[in-house]
Amino acid sequence: MVLSFKSWVANEGGKHFVLILWLGANTWLFLRTFLTYSTGQQYYYLYKMLGLGLCISRASASVLNLNCSLVLLPMCRSLLTCLRGTHTLSSRGTRRLLDKSKTFHVACGIAICIFSVVHVSAHLVNVVNFSAFFSEDLPALNLARYLGEDPRMIILTTVPGITGVLLVVILFLMFTASSYCIRLSNYEIFWYTHNLFIVFYIILMVHMVGGALKYQTNVDTHPPGCLRPNQSSPELQGEELEPGNEERRCKEEARFHPHYPQTWMWVSGPLCLYCAERFYRYIRSSDPVTIVTVIRHPSEVIEVRMLKRDFKAHPGQYIVLNCPGVSSFENHPFTLTTCPTEEKETFGVHMRVVGDWTERFTELLLPKTGVELEILPMVQQRRYPKLYVDGPFGSSSQEVFNYEVSLCVAGGIGVTPFACVLHALLDGWKQFRLRRLYFVWVCRELQSFYWFSELLCALHHKLWQENRPDYLNLKLFVSQTEDLQSMSEEKYRPLSSRLSIGRPRWKLLFDEISNANRQKHVGVFCCGPKGISRTLHKLCNSGRYTGVTFEFNKESFS
Repeated sequence: MVLSFKSWVANEGGKHFVLILWLGANTWLFLRTFLTYSTGQQYYYLYKMLGLGLCISRASASVLNLNCSLVLLPMCRSLLTCLRGTHTLSSRGTRRLLDKSKTFHVACGIAICIFSVVHVSAHLVNVVNFSAFFSEDLPALNLARYLGEDPRMIILTTVPGITGVLLVVILFLMFTASSYCIRLSNYEIFWYTHNLFIVFYIILMVHMVGGALKYQTNVDTHPPGCLRPNQSSPELQGEELEPGNEERRCKEEARFHPHYPQTWMWVSGPLCLYCAERFYRYIRSSDPVTIVTVIRHPSEVIEVRMLKRDFKAHPGQYIVLNCPGVSSFENHPFTLTTCPTEEKETFGVHMRVVGDWTERFTELLLPKTGVELEILPMVQQRRYPKLYVDGPFGSSSQEVFNYEVSLCVAGGIGVTPFACVLHALLDGWKQFRLRRLYFVWVCRELQSFYWFSELLCALHHKLWQENRPDYLNLKLFVSQTEDLQSMSEEKYRPLSSRLSIGRPRWKLLFDEISNANRQKHVGVFCCGPKGISRTLHKLCNSGRYTGVTFEFNKESFS
């Protein structure tokens, strides 16, 4: 597929620019530290004892310090939401970059894992060299206590060794539990192991305290390689007899001092910022919400409508739910499907009952009584579990209104980010910049469309009444053809006429949008399976659509 340079720059340019800056910073830091330890006079004797293992271990440690500080920043959700909400300080391109924060977090995490392997491997070589090249002439420089000491004893009897082992174990647990298969099959494992980062940073602060590597402090009075009075090397003793060698004679013995720990200087700023944000979020979410309505929808989906004092949110944002009755430590993100307005203060989410947490939460909300709809009176609130809400947080779906033309593509329950958008349009579409919305919803089962069928019909009738039927271009697709039924109810006629069997023909859809919206930037928003996302991403960068720039935005919770 031929790429469009303009579209590629719009979709990938900012991301790759940040990537190049990040890679450049890592490379510069690695090379700078490597050369410092390989050529610095204060490290002459240490380099002579350890060789390249010294340079590689310290260079990789510098890269680890950088990434251990950067990896926390994308997780400051409230800060990112504040930045993307400040339109005077952030352009649309900058806000779209903020939506890639999770990708940057993953990149920093992978870098930490890779350079941890390099760092550990280099230090294993260093420990062997400390034991094999033990020097009686430089006792203060040695980490080993005697020649030929077991390297395992050196590791298990020093602070850097013990903390290093603990850091490796924690990092291994966090890395393996972050894999897609574990997150999909058992999210709780991912959640609990990832919160070990608190222990990781505490141990990381202590890791350098032992002072395993030392630098020479008296280079002026003891130049590296100078001749000592009690020189034992026959070769150097011969040199001592030659004229001019008096200048190379040491004035005093070499003195060494452990490095001042620097890790805290790298991570303390981001760590304090993250802790301050978590404290702010804890205070903000400390009051439980009032559950107003719980509705059971077809295809194992429930809707929870809530009420919270002074809660404000915008369409496209998401919240994080915590139910102590299920788990006090687990927090799960859900997109808002209804936002509070001046007329109605309630807000709600739709969640698919899949996984242990949602199953237990549903059992607490709706005991198996076979009731399809349950309104929870205020006097009966104590029968239901406490629920805490953290947020709201920004996401890419907020940008739907900032284009004249937008294409929203949803797969199954991925419709939730756009449900709030449709609610906002129903309340009043004229206040937004958006002038045309293409909405594509793909579901396996026909019953799934009933989640928001009334909303879609209400918006359709409103636009017809206001003589703007072309504002919303609605396309529904049901991919599963077995036991297929139709939406035969009269009130759902606007939906049944736009319902197709099979999968969308994306190229034809993009051709249609391109021909109808020349010389415009079209925002493409996707929340659904990876297959649909990859296809749309490729089409947005395709060079077959001249005169139109498709800007791809993918919904992703951080």
